[in-house]
Amino acid sequence: MSVMRFIPFFLAVSISFSADRVTTPVDNDQVKVLKVMQAPHVKTSLHQHKVNRVMIYLQPGRQDFEYPDAKKKMSLTWKAGDAKWSPAGGMHIAEIVSNDPVTIVEIELKKPGASAPPPSSPLDPVKIDPKRYKIEFQNGQVRVLRVKIGPHETAPLHEHTLNRVVTYITDQKLKVTMPDGKSEIVEHKAGDVRWGGPTKHKEENITDKLFEVVVVELKS
Repeated sequence: MSVMRFIPFFLAVSISFSADRVTTPVDNDQVKVLKVMQAPHVKTSLHQHKVNRVMIYLQPGRQDFEYPDAKKKMSLTWKAGDAKWSPAGGMHIAEIVSNDPVTIVEIELKKPGASAPPPSSPLDPVKIDPKRYKIEFQNGQVRVLRVKIGPHETAPLHEHTLNRVVTYITDQKLKVTMPDGKSEIVEHKAGDVRWGGPTKHKEENITDKLFEVVVVELKS
């Protein structure tokens, strides 16, 4: 199991209270996903988060946090494309202190982890293609994968056994082929967020550029 990269409870990030734009690309019985563009140098109102979340940062940035009850100040810095775990936490005020706007994908987890381990598959992409599918972190609620497929490379047939939220770090143009041989061209733009269910397929990057996504698999 990989080491979890996380935001401690005292660094639980929120940007929805002073955001320039908020969209909800996914909202179902398992997750609510907020895609929020946060302006710099604007403080949020005092608030807290009552559910665990996965945070994906589309641009580099830095955020400061004030904790009135604890009389503390903390900071968090991230790179473009970083994914972090953010447990439910206490009351705080947050502010982007880097100079440019930052878009953050907040994946709110509505359910606790399943009581039994999720089903395994001999076609688990982490097992059969570890070069391209790597575990960023995992816990009882999620397994977070970073997927990188090089220009004109093909990821072999693999299986996703869990529902998942996919955040596109780069543009995508893939040829996706199902076990029965049927294929289609799938395209997305960097910053898109999509919901996916269990499936089997192989994927070919038909562009001249690296393809990268963050996949949040839901164990609930």
